[in-house]
Amino acid sequence: MHNRIQELRKERRITQSELADAVEVTRQTIISLENGKYNASLILAHKIAQFFGMTIEEIFIFDKEEENIC
Repeated sequence: MHNRIQELRKERRITQSELADAVEVTRQTIISLENGKYNASLILAHKIAQFFGMTIEEIFIFDKEEENIC
């Protein structure tokens, strides 16, 4: 799953630490999300979407083929 977290964060000039504090996770979690090493839980995805004032689908790009779901 891909996401637009880094893009959105940079557009708004928000640091990884600021975003982490806002959604109640560590900076390392944000780094892992941005690098694609970690997929957000539904609760975390919801918090991130609320923070940016967007829907989950606008931030997290789910590729059925990549996830082997037909």
